[in-house]
Amino acid sequence: MEIISENKAYWTGRASGYSEVNQAELETGQRKKWRDCLRAEIMGQFPGIAAAQLRVLEVGTGPGFFAILLRELGYDVTAIDLTPAMLEEAKKNAGGMADSIRFMEMNAEALTFEDAAFDVVVSRNLTWNLPHPETAYAEWVRVLKPGGLLLNFDANWYAYLFDEKAQAAYDQDRINSAEQGVWDQNVGENFDVMEEIARRVPLSSIRRPAWDLSVLRFLGLHAQAEEAVWRRVWSEEEKLNFSSTPLFLVRAVKG
Repeated sequence: MEIISENKAYWTGRASGYSEVNQAELETGQRKKWRDCLRAEIMGQFPGIAAAQLRVLEVGTGPGFFAILLRELGYDVTAIDLTPAMLEEAKKNAGGMADSIRFMEMNAEALTFEDAAFDVVVSRNLTWNLPHPETAYAEWVRVLKPGGLLLNFDANWYAYLFDEKAQAAYDQDRINSAEQGVWDQNVGENFDVMEEIARRVPLSSIRRPAWDLSVLRFLGLHAQAEEAVWRRVWSEEEKLNFSSTPLFLVRAVKG
C-alpha cells in the first residue's frame, strides 16, 4: 500500500508535464504511427469484426493518449488510471470525445469489472511500475473474453539501477541527447523520487519480456514478444533518448 500511495503522489505531480508529452504525440506523426499499430494488432486478432463491436480496456491511461486513439478508431473504450489528476488530463486531451470514453479511477491490480468483460486489454509503460505485476496480469486475463487479446507495450526502464552495463548505456543516452540538442525526457524534477520507487518494485531488476511471457503462459495464454516494436512506433527523438531501453510488445491471446 505504501508503494501504491507513493506512486499515486508521484504521478499526481507529474500529471501536467506528462500530459504535455501526450499532447505532443497527438500533434505529430506519432498519432498516426500508434493508431496504425493499434489497429493492425487488434484487427489481426479480430478480422472482419466492426470496431464498434469490440470492447477495449486500457489499463493505466495516464493523460489518455491510447484511449483517444482507440476511440478514434471506433472501438468501445474504457480507460482506467489510479490517479485522478491523470484522468482529468485525459478528459481534457480527449476534448469532444471525452464523453464517449469511460474514464474510471481504478487500481490495475484490482479491477472491479466482471469476468470476460472485454475483447482487448491494452497498456503502455505501466507494468514496470506495479508492486505486484503478476497480480495485475492475472486480473487483466480474468476480464478478457475467450479469444481476447492482451497488448502490453513496456521496457526495462530502470534496469540501470541494478546493472553496471545498463547504467553505462543509460548514461550514454543522456550524453547523446544533449549533444544532439534533443529534449531528454529522463532529465527533470523529481526523477530521483521515481528512481527510489523503482528500486522497490520487482520488475526493475528482472529482464523482460521473458518474465512476462512466462507469467502469461502460466496463466494459460498464447504469448509472444516483439522486442523491436520500438522501430514501428518511436520517433527519432525517442530512439535517441531511450536506445538503452528499447520498447517491446507482449502480445497474448486467451485460449
